[in-house]
Amino acid sequence: PGRRDGQAAALASLAGLVFIGWSLAGDRAPAPAVTAGVPAQPGAREQPFTQARLDGLRAEGRLVFVNMTAAWCVSCLVNERVALTETVRARLEEAKGVYLKGDWTNQNPEITRLLERHGRSGVPLYVLYPGSGEPEVLPQILSESTLLESIERLSRPARRAVLSPSGTRDGPG
Repeated sequence: PGRRDGQAAALASLAGLVFIGWSLAGDRAPAPAVTAGVPAQPGAREQPFTQARLDGLRAEGRLVFVNMTAAWCVSCLVNERVALTETVRARLEEAKGVYLKGDWTNQNPEITRLLERHGRSGVPLYVLYPGSGEPEVLPQILSESTLLESIERLSRPARRAVLSPSGTRDGPG
């Protein structure tokens, strides 16, 4: 009975996610086509992902949030509704960060390479790249607080303690 209960709970959870995704997709306008290499319109909140764009932003030392998604991805639809809120987008902009979104609906090879580089065989994949240093792969099920905390942590310049000759801390704390 214990194993069957666990399987039933997992199946019920999956059915719930499918229902949520289906209901969210019903009132959602179709996503605009994303064309690789086309610059975002001025004032756009997200830009189409290309590896060249990501590499360029990293070379500039910019904070970059990468969202790899697909039209058929239920988790992606839920995360976009629940976690990728206006608050998160505003905080990313305040941090001078850039939001790159890749659409893997039709199995884009450039996106496939990025997925593989991070040990994934599918979407969703959320990666936050700091201005310098190693990227942070975020959970597949996101929350607004997880995103806000990660943006805050990775957008802060590294604090360096300055020790006085007596060994006490000087400077900002």
